[in-house]
Amino acid sequence: MYLTSQVKKDIFKKHGGNEKNTGTSESQIALFTLRIDHLTGHLKSNKKDFGTQRALLNLVGKRRALLDYLKKTDLMRYRAIIKTLDIRK
Repeated sequence: MYLTSQVKKDIFKKHGGNEKNTGTSESQIALFTLRIDHLTGHLKSNKKDFGTQRALLNLVGKRRALLDYLKKTDLMRYRAIIKTLDIRK
């Protein structure tokens, strides 16, 4: 399994400030980015896996919505997370 509880704790500690702080937009965006990268790699080798493709598009939409919310509410945090995760706009 690529997404263990320790990996989640590390992501939340790095982006949320605390490993129990799972609700911040930055930590959720970071978690979605990790999952998107994993699913993208899976789809490169399994081109006809349409269920995974649909799940990937769903995750990208959720991440985009969180990024739009963060951009609207706090532009400095938005720019920081974009730079940290190397997400292109």
